Amino acid sequence: MATLTAPDIRTAKRLVIKIGSALLVDRIHGLRLNWLQALALDVAEAKARGTDVVIVSSGSIALGRTVLGLPHAELPLEQSQAAAAVGQIRLARAYEEVLAPHGITTGQVLVTLEDTEDRRRYLNCRATLETLLSLGVVPIVNENDTVATDEIRFGDNDRLAAQIAVTVGADQLILLSDVDGFYSANPKEDASATRFDVVERITPAIEAMAGDPISGLSKGGMKTKLLAAKTAVAGGCAMAVMEGSAMRPLQALAQGAARTWFVSQADPQLARKRWINAMKPRGELRVDAGAVLALQAGKSLLPAGVSAVVGSFGRGDPVAIVGPAGEALGKGLVRYTAIEARAIAGHRSGEIEAILGYGGRAALIHRDDMVI
Repeated sequence: MATLTAPDIRTAKRLVIKIGSALLVDRIHGLRLNWLQALALDVAEAKARGTDVVIVSSGSIALGRTVLGLPHAELPLEQSQAAAAVGQIRLARAYEEVLAPHGITTGQVLVTLEDTEDRRRYLNCRATLETLLSLGVVPIVNENDTVATDEIRFGDNDRLAAQIAVTVGADQLILLSDVDGFYSANPKEDASATRFDVVERITPAIEAMAGDPISGLSKGGMKTKLLAAKTAVAGGCAMAVMEGSAMRPLQALAQGAARTWFVSQADPQLARKRWINAMKPRGELRVDAGAVLALQAGKSLLPAGVSAVVGSFGRGDPVAIVGPAGEALGKGLVRYTAIEARAIAGHRSGEIEAILGYGGRAALIHRDDMVI
């Protein structure tokens, strides 16, 4: 596996960086400002290359518990959420203050597991992140610990980071961790353990090296990193695990620091198209000849090109796109319910607000959410 070609972070078009609490917050001294300022240099360098950057950051509870004087031990849910509420303000401010000198605007995005598993919320989350990135903003993403209960939690930010990477179509995900890669066994327990430079496929043998089989229930450790890698590579995103405490960790990665890359054989957009194509349609949008030409040219599907709406579906559901003669053209994730779609079908996008009574998205199905 070591002979495989590893990705180069300097070629990333869209990069997601995951930062753990231990890297960001010292139990005694609080925020590790010097380290964060050094990371900001890495982010600025990536942005200067034209790379879109998203940061998935832990740290709100760790920062908040210090302010509130709570013990550094397992906290009851209510205290964790209180600490997150206090710490989240400080975390967002810290990123804003270290990135602003580089001319970089930040935005805070708080999500729960439900936001990525429910298709309507998923589309809203994706649209928000895409808009922020198009405006040159670096989104700072964290789990919404102030409202998430155990049953709707990601449980660890490795899993969250992988899901966000797939949501935004990132081609690289970097997990800044307390270990320098994936080993054949626990190096603390087995002196013969060796680190993989590159993992081409996550086989049962690879999973066994992390300990117990991946169940999705464990929190932290290498098992959740493998679970994150599975999600990322299935979405066309390569993922690296590296030790992140050094100053300028992304610069170190570019210069050959110890790490393990989990590589993907698919392109992020192609992987997304396959995912959509595998869905069973909940309804149909029948389009006119003009819309057919627009879709074949790579355009989004606008209400004006829709002649009929068939079936009952909700926002975010998969629907079939059918041509004037009843021919199947493709599938897509619709941005309106069936009732709304019927109301605006055949109308220009500028009329949507007058018809529905509220402003909506210009396209019924965005080109990134369809397969033709």
